[in-house]
Amino acid sequence: MAYHGPSYGLSRECAMKSQAKFSPERAKQCVIWIEEVTGNKAENEIKDQIDFAEMLKDGSILCQLINAIQPGSVKKINTMKAPFKQRENIEMYLKACGNYGLKEQDLFQVNDLYENKNLYMVVDNLYNLGGMTQKKGWDGPILGVKQASENKRNFDEDVLKAGQSMI
Repeated sequence: MAYHGPSYGLSRECAMKSQAKFSPERAKQCVIWIEEVTGNKAENEIKDQIDFAEMLKDGSILCQLINAIQPGSVKKINTMKAPFKQRENIEMYLKACGNYGLKEQDLFQVNDLYENKNLYMVVDNLYNLGGMTQKKGWDGPILGVKQASENKRNFDEDVLKAGQSMI
């Protein structure tokens, strides 16, 4: 991770605002959910956002998570500690999430996790993934709320005219 030095002014305000959005309680719930789904226990307890980021930084746990939810989503998980391989794991996880049904706005950028930029986005992604698993009828552990299904209504002309007279 590149060290960018201290930030001042607007950059500092943006960084502080981003850090304030991170919730350690939600991150701990995510870690518990990941442990239950994958069956692997976390090595260290999550005390702050740095611990959370270090746990997920190499992307292998995220790949194991999506493979446990939808087998075969990530074909090969890189175990090398080379930075580009770790980033590749995160990219493969995000691509698998998109294929699973998550929308573009439910995903995070690789740098959000890898450089500890916007870790709240990673937490939100995991909550959205948990909601999508419930929507798709997965019977494993749950996280977050179930995502709504589309309930499209088709009205005929008579009903539409009756509605216009109500206004």
